[in-house]
Amino acid sequence: MTDTQPPEPAQEPVAARAPASLGESRAQRATRHYRRARLYAGTIAFVALLAVLIILTSVNTRTVKLSWAFGSTHASLVWIILATAVAGWLLGLATAVAFRLRTRRTR
Repeated sequence: MTDTQPPEPAQEPVAARAPASLGESRAQRATRHYRRARLYAGTIAFVALLAVLIILTSVNTRTVKLSWAFGSTHASLVWIILATAVAGWLLGLATAVAFRLRTRRTR
């Protein structure tokens, strides 16, 4: 009683076939992993900055006197910090645009 079926061909390990079956080279896989790592790092940085902002807001809720050239007002310290941060960001953007326009090559 012998079997007359031919022997099955040797199969490659699944791990060896996976990248080829996806059509992805080693460089493409490395690039994909690098992008994923950057996404995770950006998310962690965003959450950390959000936590710092929440802590900054909760700690600096007291009202302070703000002196102007022609008088003074009282405002919450958090709003003063936030307003100066936004003003600095906008001035930075305006400065970058001005430098880019002034240093552009003539055509």
